[in-house]
Amino acid sequence: MEINKATEKDFDEITAVWEASVRATHDFLPETELQYLRPLVRTEFLPAVQVYHIRQEQDIVAFLGVLEDKIEMLFVHPAAMKKGYGRQLLRFAIDDLQMTKVDVNEQNPNAVGFYLHAGFKLLSRSPLDSMGKPFPILHLGL
Repeated sequence: MEINKATEKDFDEITAVWEASVRATHDFLPETELQYLRPLVRTEFLPAVQVYHIRQEQDIVAFLGVLEDKIEMLFVHPAAMKKGYGRQLLRFAIDDLQMTKVDVNEQNPNAVGFYLHAGFKLLSRSPLDSMGKPFPILHLGL
């Protein structure tokens, strides 16, 4: 499993991985919210961070977005979940990129458990997400 830095030409495929992953793991998000976020992921969120990905054969199966000392995004395609891709990207983020913080949706218990199992601790909680929407966020740190 090789981690490579993404380029802008990868962003359409990465956005598709994001959408598939969110549909599989964020059942608390209504369809309208997914439709609202999808173009923002592609045109605003991905260009604002350093993005890395893992390919399985020719397809991107997982990606990581980081900024400063924070993991901003870590998503795995549902067909590739539970195969170690997320763990590999997280270890890369911590060990190679020195990331020490991550925000996670409180309503996504699998993601919360993933980060807590990796050694992150709860620092604080926000009742609203970064866009002011009523999706509580847990702020975690190492």
